[in-house]
Amino acid sequence: MSWKSGHGRVNSHSLEEDEIWYQFTMFFYKSKKTQTYKFGLLKALIENLYNADSRLQLTYEQIGYSFVKTYWNLVVRHGLKQGSQNSGVAAAVLRAREERQLPIDLSFDQLQAGDQVYVLECAKPIMKKYVFGALYSDFEGKLYGFDRRKQSQYFQFHPDSHLFLLKYQRLVTDLLNYHLAKMIEQYNPVIREFLLEKVESVAQRESLHPYREILLSRFENSCFYCGKSLHLSQKQTHVDHFIPWSFIQSDNIWNLVLSCKSCNLNKSDKLPDYNYLERILERNEYLKAEPVLLYEDRSLYNYRPEKLKLLYEYSEQNGFEERWSP
Repeated sequence: MSWKSGHGRVNSHSLEEDEIWYQFTMFFYKSKKTQTYKFGLLKALIENLYNADSRLQLTYEQIGYSFVKTYWNLVVRHGLKQGSQNSGVAAAVLRAREERQLPIDLSFDQLQAGDQVYVLECAKPIMKKYVFGALYSDFEGKLYGFDRRKQSQYFQFHPDSHLFLLKYQRLVTDLLNYHLAKMIEQYNPVIREFLLEKVESVAQRESLHPYREILLSRFENSCFYCGKSLHLSQKQTHVDHFIPWSFIQSDNIWNLVLSCKSCNLNKSDKLPDYNYLERILERNEYLKAEPVLLYEDRSLYNYRPEKLKLLYEYSEQNGFEERWSP
């Protein structure tokens, strides 16, 4: 059982897309699951696809934060059981909430930073023991390798699987949300209304306000798309995902721009016209030149222009064919 192992090497063989699809098919339809750990871990891996470093490695903190966020939003905010009993991570999250007397109606990203760290620290020992290796044997090391020993704690994507997930993220995420909702329904038979919608929204932030302040304080005082001067009013100045969130499903500053209300509403879930790609690539070079911001935002530290270009190309292949401009 891989969850009992301290480490597992990433498979060294090259993988074809058909082979990776087979692994995902076996995982969704044949893999044994008694808790939602495996689904939660896969969501965390997908959410951090863009945060992997040049070696395609992630830290346990990155994975742990995303995993606990999912569990908090499902277990605390929506009151959904994750197994026959709320044991393990779910129990740790509930215990942390009670000890800190945290409100149940807040999403994880709305909690104070210190409270988020406390919840994460309470759940971390259980995650290290039962969660971080949970998917390793299901994918035979073809999705990721890991090492939870104190000297070198990391996750490492298989390069072909990483590229596969970038390319087919929307489809894999839809399958993941469906199967996660289906499993949760078994343990919450009386809570069926909007269940899939709740599962789909657990990774989404309630507010992008902090990013708005960061971008406004730097140099962006006009709409990224139409050039119109922006108001200080939050209602008139929107934070927009350049490549739609429905594809990336992650909030990274290198994919966020400020826009006027009109452009944001009209753009909606569309892909901006190609000429805006060069503009955001240039903008991101300015962001990376800010030492303080680069230090504080790990996603920006691991940003590469080639990554954003690839995501733009893959978003077209995933149904975002309609180009938009004001």
